[in-house]
Amino acid sequence: MLGFARLVVVLVGVLLIALGLWLASYANEGDSGLVVVGFVTAFIGVAGIVVLAFERMRYRSTTAEIPTSPGSPGGEAPGEALEARFRPTSEVFVDPSSGKTMRVFSDPATGERRYQVDA
Repeated sequence: MLGFARLVVVLVGVLLIALGLWLASYANEGDSGLVVVGFVTAFIGVAGIVVLAFERMRYRSTTAEIPTSPGSPGGEAPGEALEARFRPTSEVFVDPSSGKTMRVFSDPATGERRYQVDA
């Protein structure tokens, strides 16, 4: 589904670029309004394709998010003690990937957060 949506965005972007350049070609006929509209239209097409390219780099796939080693999503192995600087918070949630109840630990000095399976 997402592959089809990306294809549609690329096709619409290419069509907007072609339309924009076609409209901008009317500069020889003295219609400066169409030139501006043409360049804006082409810019929107280019921007759509560029945003799509950066979106692919920004978001990672679900396979990259699944840890390969045993442990929690925060990187700690079950039962492994955290550094003394981390304090438990009242935040508890169910991890959607494992279905386990997780407790949030936070370092008050830096705000860094860690997650461990709640016992």
